[in-house]
Order: sequence, then C-alpha cells, then structure tokens
Amino acid sequence: MRISLSVAYEGTNYHGWQIQPNGITIESVLNQALSDLLGEKIEVIGASRTDAGVHSMGNIAVFDTDTRIPAEKISYALNQRLPQDIVVQESKEVPADFHPRHCNSRKTYEYRILNRRFQNPLRRRDTYFYYYALDVEQMRKAAQVLVGEHDFKSFCSIHTCVETTVRTIYSLDVEKEGDVICIRICGSGFLYHMVRIIAGTLVQAGSGMIAPGQMKEILEKKDRSAAGPTAPACGLTMMGIEFGGR
Repeated sequence: MRISLSVAYEGTNYHGWQIQPNGITIESVLNQALSDLLGEKIEVIGASRTDAGVHSMGNIAVFDTDTRIPAEKISYALNQRLPQDIVVQESKEVPADFHPRHCNSRKTYEYRILNRRFQNPLRRRDTYFYYYALDVEQMRKAAQVLVGEHDFKSFCSIHTCVETTVRTIYSLDVEKEGDVICIRICGSGFLYHMVRIIAGTLVQAGSGMIAPGQMKEILEKKDRSAAGPTAPACGLTMMGIEFGGR
C-alpha cells in the first residue's frame, strides 16, 4: 500500500529535505527510521524539496510498503524513532498512483522577519532578524504587484533548471504582530529560492530602497540581478500543501 505522511520539522540542523552525499537531511532520516520500523527498504518521495535551514509544518511524503501496521498507526510508531525536531503529524493510506509532485497543488509558505532593535535569542531559529525599521504598508503595496500569473525569472536562482519560470501566486499578504512581520504566500508552485528572493525584495521595499511600483519593472526584466537579495533560510516555513487533481 502507499502511505502519505505529513511531516513537520525544524530545519536548522539539516541540509534540506533531499538526500545529500555529505550531510544529514530530512529525507535520509525518514528513510532510515521507516526502514528500521517496517523491516524493508523504504525511500520516501517528498512533495517539496525544502532548502537547508528551512522549516515545515506539513511537508508531504509518500512511500510504498507491505507492512500490516494500519496506516494511521505508523505515525505513532515512527515518531518514537525520529529526533525531536522531526515529527510526523499524520499518516494515512492514499491511492497507489498518488504522487505529491505530479498533482495540482496549492502550497503555502510563511516568511517571518523579526524587526526590532536587538535580536531575540528565542526567535533566532525561525525568524530573520532585521534591525532597520520596515514600512509594512509599503511592503504590502509591493507584494500585491506579484499576485497572479507572471514570469518569475527575476525571482529565482540563476541555477534553476525548469521548463518554464511562469508561476501563479494566489495570495501574498504582509502582516505585523508585535515585532514580527509575516509574509504569507500561497501559489501553484515555487521556483528555486523564489519565496526567499521575494522576501528579500519586499524588505527592500519596506526599507525604502525601492518603490512598490518598481516590482512591475523587476518582473518585466526577467533578470535575477534586478530583484533583491535572497533572504536567509531560517525565516522560511512551509505551512502546508493542498492537493487537487492530476
């Protein structure tokens, strides 16, 4: 049977999701724990290959198994074998042909910025500390330019290898609570480093380095050098994925 896992993790201590030759990853830890638990070689397929240091509240992974353990019980047994910074939130059986990267989906990420005079040591792992005051309203205006279907070539790494850089952003909100600014973005899919580059560019808008109206020009240039810096990985969390049809 094919099992789907919803996996939450604090990514600070990992070299991202995907297996790497010289580093511990979320995928490698899951594969080992599942193989030990089920007594068979397990290799999970992840919905999103998050980068080193990026966190998740609900990345999706699937795997095939011959186990007799009920699907919904696997999460309980697996969590006993996982480190404390990786927790399976749910396990369930899915159709044998379900593939998390071949389905239409809506992915939601949050990028959090700690905007205050001094760092808060309790938030150093899940926020990007930014000293200079940011104008949230200017960030909101800049963000709205990116909503919809666009060519996001300016907002992805130069190392991105894809057939098309056109993506759809369904919503892009900027809110502030206390001294934390949260950029919440929902889209059909994201390019390599796309969310972090958007965050870095919105920080420029909030600090007055660029005007909100310049976001349209940045899109039109289709040039990575036109956009802002790639914001640090620590501020980014995958919040969840909703699946549609294939």
